[in-house]
Amino acid sequence: MAGSLIVVTGSVTARAGALDEVVRLGLEHVHRSRLEPGCLLHSMHRDLEHPNRVVFLEHWADAHALRAHFRVPESHAFVEAVTALADEPPTIEIYEATRTSL
Repeated sequence: MAGSLIVVTGSVTARAGALDEVVRLGLEHVHRSRLEPGCLLHSMHRDLEHPNRVVFLEHWADAHALRAHFRVPESHAFVEAVTALADEPPTIEIYEATRTSL
């Protein structure tokens, strides 16, 4: 299967005592985001080496869909909320990828 997509990775390291709230907010964000046009994958994972860190993995059909996601007010509110609960600033990296089959 060939074609391109946008891949987003991000992470948040919760400060002590805030992990449960970060997870709650993250799952709410993931479930809402999956309903957006162009969202192919949106998931959240625990970092087993750093227990207070959660990692997000997203696949978007194209840059237009990702920009629309960033404009959703709830997405902005999510970033603000988890930043307030974080031990350090959250990270985000965006890649353009090409699908391939081996």
